[in-house]
Amino acid sequence: MCCCTHSGTELAQGQIGVLEVRGPNIFKGYWQMPEKTAEELRADGFFITGDLGLIDETGYVQIVGRDKDLIISGGYNIYPKEVEMALDDLPGVLECAVVGAPHPDFGESVVGILVAEPGAQINTGAVMAALSALLARFKQPRHLAVVDALPRNTMGKVQKNLLRERFVDVFQAKAAG
Repeated sequence: MCCCTHSGTELAQGQIGVLEVRGPNIFKGYWQMPEKTAEELRADGFFITGDLGLIDETGYVQIVGRDKDLIISGGYNIYPKEVEMALDDLPGVLECAVVGAPHPDFGESVVGILVAEPGAQINTGAVMAALSALLARFKQPRHLAVVDALPRNTMGKVQKNLLRERFVDVFQAKAAG
């Protein structure tokens, strides 16, 4: 296992990169999908998982998110999982998801989607105030939305692609207004 750049260069311990794994238990490719196999399996046998992670000083792997979920805002990398963990710890928040949306000044910016605990009300101003003490300014959501439920697939996984589609214009509308 290693953490690598997108070109396959192994990174130093503690640096965040794409997790790649190799071994006898790794599959040989996708069924009848040679293009996808070529994209995700390197010639040396490493499988590109799509997970972002690091290997800490004790040799343990820490997964920090998914490559496709990474938000790049004003040149800064923002890992949604870090923002989600901060949001999940706030009073009244049952669960949340964080996605990036196109932003006219920053390329993309952070959108936080919150689900309230039963019977609770979420004050987005209070959430933003709490986050200012927990996260660097560039990691803080520039837009918060409260929804009844997060969209999930049949396996129960949050469908972030649907959330990105839903909020794709949120910053364009603010720029125009």
